[in-house]
Amino acid sequence: MSTPYPFTAIVGQDDLRLGLLLNAVSPAVGGVLVRGEKGTAKSTAVRALAALMPEVPVVPGCRFSCDPASPDPACPDGPHAEAAGVSRPARTVELPVGASEDRLVGALDIERALSEGVKAFEPGLLADAHRGILYVDEVNLLHDHLVDLLLDAAAMGASYVEREGVSVRHAARFLLVGTMNPEEGELRPQLLDRFGLTVEVSASRDTDERVEVVRRRLAYDDDPEGFAARWAEEEGALRERIAAARVLLPRVVLSDGVLRQIAATCAAFEVDGMRADIVMARTATALAAWAGREEVTADDVRQAALLALPHRRRRNPFDAPGLDEDKLDQTLDEAGPPENSDGDDQPDPDGGGDDDGGGGGGVPPQADGEDRTSPQGSEGDSPSPAPEGAPDAPGRPAGGEQQPVAAAEPFRTKMLSVPGLGEGAAGRRSRARTEHGRTTGARRPQGALTKLHLAATVQAAAPHQRARGRAGRGLVVRRDDLRQATREGREGNLVLFVVDASGSMAARQRMSAVKGAVLSLLLDAYQRRDKVGLVTFRGKEAEVALPPTSSVDAAAARLESLPTGGRTPLAAGLLKAHDVLRVERLRDPSRRPLLVVVTDGRATGGPEPVALAGRAGRLHRSEGTASVVVDCESGYVRLGLAGELARELGGTAVTLDELRADSIAGLVKDVTAAGRAA
Repeated sequence: MSTPYPFTAIVGQDDLRLGLLLNAVSPAVGGVLVRGEKGTAKSTAVRALAALMPEVPVVPGCRFSCDPASPDPACPDGPHAEAAGVSRPARTVELPVGASEDRLVGALDIERALSEGVKAFEPGLLADAHRGILYVDEVNLLHDHLVDLLLDAAAMGASYVEREGVSVRHAARFLLVGTMNPEEGELRPQLLDRFGLTVEVSASRDTDERVEVVRRRLAYDDDPEGFAARWAEEEGALRERIAAARVLLPRVVLSDGVLRQIAATCAAFEVDGMRADIVMARTATALAAWAGREEVTADDVRQAALLALPHRRRRNPFDAPGLDEDKLDQTLDEAGPPENSDGDDQPDPDGGGDDDGGGGGGVPPQADGEDRTSPQGSEGDSPSPAPEGAPDAPGRPAGGEQQPVAAAEPFRTKMLSVPGLGEGAAGRRSRARTEHGRTTGARRPQGALTKLHLAATVQAAAPHQRARGRAGRGLVVRRDDLRQATREGREGNLVLFVVDASGSMAARQRMSAVKGAVLSLLLDAYQRRDKVGLVTFRGKEAEVALPPTSSVDAAAARLESLPTGGRTPLAAGLLKAHDVLRVERLRDPSRRPLLVVVTDGRATGGPEPVALAGRAGRLHRSEGTASVVVDCESGYVRLGLAGELARELGGTAVTLDELRADSIAGLVKDVTAAGRAA
């Protein structure tokens, strides 16, 4: 077994270390979600935490880690006779993103259950993690059905395995720790709320600190055991401090004044439900115990808010997590300082005090330093667009570029889906064969049986009962009789946006409406678990503004900063989209694409631009790409070019007004696949 990197050797990352240590002191805090860019020691810190956790007493031979002082009466390995327990180190169990349901919750032997009535159960990762740490790296990429199982286990403290009327239950209380890179997509709000705390991490910009990180990492890689030995004293001291804080924790007093501050803070920031209040109270108590105090102070409440509230304030995936610290201070002052608050015992992971009172967990910077709520630049700084088709004037930005404008308010869009039956990743857009959904039939299992089709299994076994010598009431079932249920649910798709940013779209009010429509579709893609990509075209060429990704945040940021102006190379945009889809089909052949072209249909530049755009559209149609054209044409005189483009693509055209879910205009939900008969 490899030697883990010492927790105390981690350089910086105070918020990360504090969040993990508070959970080590009080597991009731509810775990921690670590958000940050790649290469910031997220996984290293989580794996190092297990070495600091106190040992766990367990019943000898119990696969479910029952506490000998109070064994689980429903334990599948029970009932447990009174016996002396044994101690073992706390476990850190890692849940892979691609794990199966059976690997997570355990597997029941269906054949023995049906024929013998025996609950032969093989425990899963939830059983292994009981009374330990369940660590999910890249938790935002976890499949929805696994997320549902995690939510159930976290809420009930137990895991249930149900197989056609046969059930097994066992305790599953664990410290849930997740890490994620927001660039790869956001987390479902239900799971987000299950994490007690959240911390934002980023690489240090201090040269000396970066040098020290590299120096320590190289030393560890050269001699892991020797490096760990050099930090053994610091690790031991930290382990003792955690143990002392755990002993002190029950004696910490949470006064009525503190509770009023907590309640006032949660109400002021309009968080949903009451979980935030409870988590803040537990976190403030853990902070006091960590600092060696028996009284919670105002600084504890402030720090608890910075750790427990940012991820509970998000209203949509484009909101940056974080708190307004000025508003937080004002709320705490108005609620009245709690008694005996001196503010001098602000804890930190190393046992020292912070003089700034902030502690960490504050507002993270916006992506690229931008304010997403306002356009870059000002109206007065925007150069006037050149007439479409005219050469670029000296001193004018290339392509007659204008400053970006802000998107209009997003709205709820009508459902767009890919026709047919797919087999892609689970999602919420198009029909697909999935592990979860309504049962549509049965087949022989390919590999391990996961979803039994009971009627089909009985039907397969019934003709052979006499030959198998059936004498009693039980059904004689062989493995060849078992049938797997086939189910139909929904899949996530690749939604590739091709956005016209040319001069014909450059009217500021009009482009604001177009961006609002695309932003609305991005929000819909987030809710339906799609991957998204963005291709834009203007001037003389098209570019991939965002390669396909699960992060709609990144797509929204690129859209907000999108400049406009110049000619309309529509064909170039469609051909660039074709290249993107060709590569994605090789990377992920099961994920079906949906092409969304946002344009008024005009095409300029080069010889026969309209005919060239038509040929590019037919190329998509020949490959069966489902498509929809969002017609942005406005004014009294309409040329209907977007409708012509939709026919070339073999898809559907819809106006901006028809795109709204509350529009009375009709819209076919399933866009027509290329090549289907009209």
